[in-house]
Amino acid sequence: METIVTREQISERLYERGIVPTPQRLDVAEVILARPQHLSADQIIAQMRRRGSRVSKATVYNTLNLFCERGLLRTVEVDPTRMFYDSTIEPHHHFFDVETGELVDIPLEGVDVALAQPLPEGKELVGVDVVIRVRRADERAK
Repeated sequence: METIVTREQISERLYERGIVPTPQRLDVAEVILARPQHLSADQIIAQMRRRGSRVSKATVYNTLNLFCERGLLRTVEVDPTRMFYDSTIEPHHHFFDVETGELVDIPLEGVDVALAQPLPEGKELVGVDVVIRVRRADERAK
């Protein structure tokens, strides 16, 4: 079940991360942080405009970058030209439907990753993000 939080709760969350909750930041946060979801910057801007917000595109991008830096969001790059903002910050993986653009969470334990070679000398593993690209199965191929 999705958890929807209030503007006041979002404001408190921003303060906890050292972010001053300006009206523009709250407008962005209300769209992306209100529940677990994956949205592109353009989708966020479109939702904000439907709500009557007049925040500039640059402000939205700056705010999203700030939220990522402060650990409120994470990014999911599905290809070199498309990036989504994910409000679920706990480690997990994704299915990406290349036809619909939908991202679906996969629990961390739902993907088993094994490295076939050791890490470079002096390096440690920080994390692994897996995006599994899928599309509707072609019925004719069956």
